[in-house]
Amino acid sequence: MALQVDVFWSFRSPYSYLATTRIAEIAARYDVDMRIRPVYPLAVRVDGFFDRQDPRWLMYLGRDCYRTAQMLGMTFGPPRPDPIVMNLATREIPREQPYIRRLTHLGQAACEAGRGIPFICEVARIIWDGQTDGWDRGDHLARATARAGLDLPTLDAVVAAEGERLEAEVQASHAALDAAGHWGVPTFVFEGEPFFGQDRIDVLLWRLRQHGLAEKPAV
Repeated sequence: MALQVDVFWSFRSPYSYLATTRIAEIAARYDVDMRIRPVYPLAVRVDGFFDRQDPRWLMYLGRDCYRTAQMLGMTFGPPRPDPIVMNLATREIPREQPYIRRLTHLGQAACEAGRGIPFICEVARIIWDGQTDGWDRGDHLARATARAGLDLPTLDAVVAAEGERLEAEVQASHAALDAAGHWGVPTFVFEGEPFFGQDRIDVLLWRLRQHGLAEKPAV
């Protein structure tokens, strides 16, 4: 029986984006169920999140993301537009968040359709790779969804018809992340043990090997 890992992941998190390649590689190589659980970013989940951060944090975050992307052979750049709506002058985060709500609900619907990993890989790329201006406009999102093996109008129809249920699933993931003992993303949880950050994937693999992690048979 495949081992199961819950992957708490956000479309607003650059580190979640930087983890996508390895998440996909692990799922393809090993007999493990990498269960994607989309959540909202801390900026939305926690009131006044940015007010609690050291002013130097954002500068360090940007530097670290750029160099980590270089190390991983991935392109990286600030999202255009930002998936969260924010007043940059006051750091106020409005309650209405159309971008991240839609993305998170689409991600949940994609997971339920069995295409969670390819969906987060393709959509995170157009948001974070620095190559796409206006990922929310034109056919960028539709093409990314198609590359993931899904149809955007079909997913949007699910979101429109089942928004409350999808939101409940997202909130359940928030509760499960909290119960596992962490708050950030990406966080990988295996048998109740959290592994926070894309730089803890090797530690996660070490733990999985202790529990008999096996490679999939060659096709």
